[in-house]
Amino acid sequence: MWSDVAMTFYAELPMRRMRQILGDLFFVFWVGLWIRLGMWLHDVALGLAKPGELTESAATALGDRLQGAGERMGEVPVVGGNVSVPFDQAAEASRSLAAAGRTQADAAVSFAWWLGLLVALTPILVAALYYLPKRWRFARTAAAGRRFVDATADLDLFALRAMAHQPLHVLARISDDPAGAWRNGDQQIIRELAELELAAVGMSAPVAPGTLGATG
Repeated sequence: MWSDVAMTFYAELPMRRMRQILGDLFFVFWVGLWIRLGMWLHDVALGLAKPGELTESAATALGDRLQGAGERMGEVPVVGGNVSVPFDQAAEASRSLAAAGRTQADAAVSFAWWLGLLVALTPILVAALYYLPKRWRFARTAAAGRRFVDATADLDLFALRAMAHQPLHVLARISDDPAGAWRNGDQQIIRELAELELAAVGMSAPVAPGTLGATG
């Protein structure tokens, strides 16, 4: 299973396969780097929530104490009701201050979350939009090509594609009349043309029949 996947996503030609592997490793490194940086910025920005949290905690504790003091003052005969009013008002003010501190802390937490997400996600998406479609196109082309390259006879198709895709000066290095050689069934020229097109998609031509026996 793994060998089939590797053959689909990686070129047969060693140099191009090495470049693809290094490119994939760099892409993984790039993603991990920006995720770590985003998390670090999130943690740094999260420190902005501390003052709000401290304000909320202190104001809540003060309000509770003032409310308790007001309740005890209210128990004093005759003047208790009047004496407790300022304590109740101060307790209410402390609760408002605590709510403001909570709002500030929540805003800082939200800011830290969005900052970390945007810092990490933006460069990752830019790299992914550039790199992943190119890798997907290669994998799709390689998978389709390997369905054809199962016999030397299939090289005719790739030779024809080479004449359509390759620059003229490249074709001229193989033959002065590559189209004529293709029509006449010149297997040597056809193979050389096919190798050009196959190399462009990171594939190697199949071994010609009798080659292995001749080398033995």
